[in-house]
Amino acid sequence: MPTVTINADDFGLNEHCSKAIAETFAKDLVTDTTMMATGEYFDEAVILAKERGFIDKIGIHLNLTEGVPLTEEIKKLPRFTTDGRFNKQYDRTKRLTPAEKDAIYEELTAQVRKIQAAGIAITHADSHHHIHTGIYIAPIAARVCREHGIDKIRLHRNAGQISFIKRLIKQRFNQWLKKQGFITTDWFAYVMDIDGFNVPDNTEIMIHPDYDRDGRLIDRRGMRDGCPVGNPIPPYGAQPQITLRGYKEL
Repeated sequence: MPTVTINADDFGLNEHCSKAIAETFAKDLVTDTTMMATGEYFDEAVILAKERGFIDKIGIHLNLTEGVPLTEEIKKLPRFTTDGRFNKQYDRTKRLTPAEKDAIYEELTAQVRKIQAAGIAITHADSHHHIHTGIYIAPIAARVCREHGIDKIRLHRNAGQISFIKRLIKQRFNQWLKKQGFITTDWFAYVMDIDGFNVPDNTEIMIHPDYDRDGRLIDRRGMRDGCPVGNPIPPYGAQPQITLRGYKEL
């Protein structure tokens, strides 16, 4: 019987996705969520998690691409920020300068500490736009996690249709993570990578809960005319052949 972890990304990003994530917990559609310390709905999301009983199922969603940084030095780096906000323009193939490395370390450290200060024992780590898988950011993210007792990290996506070269790159990163001593699942996938409910054992599936224009709960796959669009979230936990397992149990 395969064990599956369902993680809802972007908790705290904004009101509608945070409330959608709370609904997925109420409906047993997810096992975990990861929180954005830089999210505009952070404080309210902490209260929501405490009220709804999933405060112990929260990891960190490391972020260098969207919203307002918590620290000042990274705001001075045009590669990452414009007018004091992350600019979504990070090029993961370009080497980092010493100043950029220091600024990233300070920012990611501040994000971890903010979540911990809110009374959340971080269960695992992943990242917004997968920045933790970048070759030059990965060692910094790993250092921050080790220093704060976070020993479980999301893999680079290795399920579904992936080109030969990208698969090799992802495989190398995943092997590196494990050599660093981090605990991971064996597979990481999007919903679209899974054939119905035929899920490999020890898989993490990432979803982005949100509400569409008509107020329906969806796995957000994009935006159209300013509104989230996507598909219903599959009820993996309702399938007798699947056992859901949170990151705490890995």
